[in-house]
Amino acid sequence: MPVPNPQASSHEAPPKQAQPVDKTLSSASDLLKLLPTGTVLAFQALAPSLSNHGVCHGAINRYLLLALIGGCAFSCVLLSFTDSLVGRDGRLYYGAATFRGFYPFNYSGTRAERDAVFKDLSRFRLTPMDFVHAVFSAVVFLAVAFADAGVLGCLFPDAGMDLRELLVNLPLAAGFLASMVFMIFPTTRKSIGYTDMMPHSQ
Repeated sequence: MPVPNPQASSHEAPPKQAQPVDKTLSSASDLLKLLPTGTVLAFQALAPSLSNHGVCHGAINRYLLLALIGGCAFSCVLLSFTDSLVGRDGRLYYGAATFRGFYPFNYSGTRAERDAVFKDLSRFRLTPMDFVHAVFSAVVFLAVAFADAGVLGCLFPDAGMDLRELLVNLPLAAGFLASMVFMIFPTTRKSIGYTDMMPHSQ
C-alpha cells in the first residue's frame, strides 16, 4: 500500500487571484450622487430588458433603448430646475424654479394665503448656473449610460477595441469634469430626486 507523501499533501493549490473590479461600474457608482436617484433606478431597471443584455436582435430594441436614454437624460435636465422648501406652515413643498421665482406644485391656496405661507420666492428664480448644472447632469448620465455593457453591446455590436476603451473610460472623464464644475460653481438647489438634499426653510 503506497504511503502518501506528506510533502505533496502539504502543498495546496495557489489561491486564485481576485478579478479586478470593473472600472466602469466603480466610476459610474461614484457619479450616481450627481444624478437624480429615480432616473438612475429607472434606467438600471429597464435597460437590461430593452438592450436584451447586450444582444439586440432587431432595430426595435435599439429604438426603445435610445428612447429610454433620451428620456432619462431629459429627466436629468428637467429635475435640475426643480426645488423644494418648507413653508411657514411647516409643510414641505416641491416646485419648479422660474424666471420670476418659485412655482410650488403641491400648493392650491389663494394668493393671500400663498403670501402668508411663502416669503420672498424671488430668491429661488432661475440663474445661468442652473442651465450649466442641467447640461452637465445630462452629460454625466449619457456618459454612464453609454458605458453600460448592455448598451454598448446593443448599440455598438461591431465596435472595435478603441471605441470600447473610449466608452469605458468616458465616465471617468465626465465625472472629473462635472465634479470640477460642481465644485467651482456649487448649486443651492434642493432638487427633486437627489440624495442628501435638505429642503430650504422659510
